[in-house]
Amino acid sequence: MIRIPILHAGVQEAFPPVTQALVEPDGLLAAGGDLSPPRLLDAYRHGIFPWYSEGEPILWWSPDPRMVFATDRIHVATRLRRWLRHCDWTVRADVAFSDVVRACAAPRRDHAGTWITQAMHDAYRQLHALGYAHSVEVCDAAGELVGGIYGIAIGRMFFGESMFSRQTNASKVALIALCRALRAWGFALVDAQVSSPHLVTLGAFDMPRATFIDRVAQACELPAEPGSWRKRWPLERASALAGA
Repeated sequence: MIRIPILHAGVQEAFPPVTQALVEPDGLLAAGGDLSPPRLLDAYRHGIFPWYSEGEPILWWSPDPRMVFATDRIHVATRLRRWLRHCDWTVRADVAFSDVVRACAAPRRDHAGTWITQAMHDAYRQLHALGYAHSVEVCDAAGELVGGIYGIAIGRMFFGESMFSRQTNASKVALIALCRALRAWGFALVDAQVSSPHLVTLGAFDMPRATFIDRVAQACELPAEPGSWRKRWPLERASALAGA
């Protein structure tokens, strides 16, 4: 039987130290609580994120190691770079946040369910309204949403949550655009949470949890650029990313 601390809904209580997270399953730290904005923001500031399925209690995780992207080292393969030069898609930010979350929640071919429950969707919409949760959207020449990514920004740290593609390369375009913008705004890292071979091909790498926690603490305290993402988004054409 797995024994982990139980948090209480409606009570502002500290998370257990991440050093207490289980080794198997990797990073499981606590259960319960709620998805209120203060609790979610406190979790991210301490390198913790929620991840659970419908019908389960809220589960809180802090795996070791942690997969991250360095915003100045995103990998753009030669073939993708050639394709981007002729791409007529556009990239924007925070125009259709709920649509991106909904698309990320849609079941994938290799997964019947989704971890982005309606409660999660509602919670991140609240964070979006408060200016912490953001989306990057990729639209085709007809203006249709074909890919995107969303996550949380605190100070100068971005915590990626999920991305999706409806056309080949669309999520890659969103990720590259995100990293390029964040690099310009002084963000050094993007949290990618859990290791996967696909993310590694895009330049992600594992970072020891202790190092990650230190980097997060420092980045979250840095002042963020003023103004909304939608107003200061630097890119319009995906083709501009060929030189990223």
